[in-house]
Amino acid sequence: MKIYTKTGDNGSTSLIGGSRVSKDDLSIETFGTLDELNAHLGLLRPMLLHQYDKAFVTHIQSLLFVIGSYLASDPAQPDKRQRYLLPAAEVQAIEKEIDKIEKQLPPQTAFVLPGGCRCAAQADVCRTVCRRAERRMISFHAHIPIQPEALQYMNRLSDYLYVLARKINFQAKVTEKKWEYPW
Repeated sequence: MKIYTKTGDNGSTSLIGGSRVSKDDLSIETFGTLDELNAHLGLLRPMLLHQYDKAFVTHIQSLLFVIGSYLASDPAQPDKRQRYLLPAAEVQAIEKEIDKIEKQLPPQTAFVLPGGCRCAAQADVCRTVCRRAERRMISFHAHIPIQPEALQYMNRLSDYLYVLARKINFQAKVTEKKWEYPW
């Protein structure tokens, strides 16, 4: 199969199910932002020191493909979308992971500036791209309903990435830089 089809040269692309939309359609912008997040996670994954964290991030990347496929499915063909429904258990699993990480960290007493070590900074970039993807999904949801679990998962994912960045800095013995009012 060739990577190029030339069918998008006119500025349109196909949804799963065959209908065509403009490449600037909100659906394309939405799952394009999920793809961007997935690429940033791909940059983060090899920086992680622990195999468990790498495997967890790999699983997240797979789930982003599921969510992206759901959004890329023609809403006029609900049978196509059914295949890409996110199980509620995935929301529960990421919540459990967030809780586990938070128990390993000192309590947070102030806002923390993004950054620290390079790996934590990349997790912060992932978090902000995740928040943008979530905002795009909310805009999309205003026009075409999105499965609640997918929206919940994206909200939890940014929380996971936040605590992951804190954990990375903590394990690297990098002191969090607390935000201070500048004047």
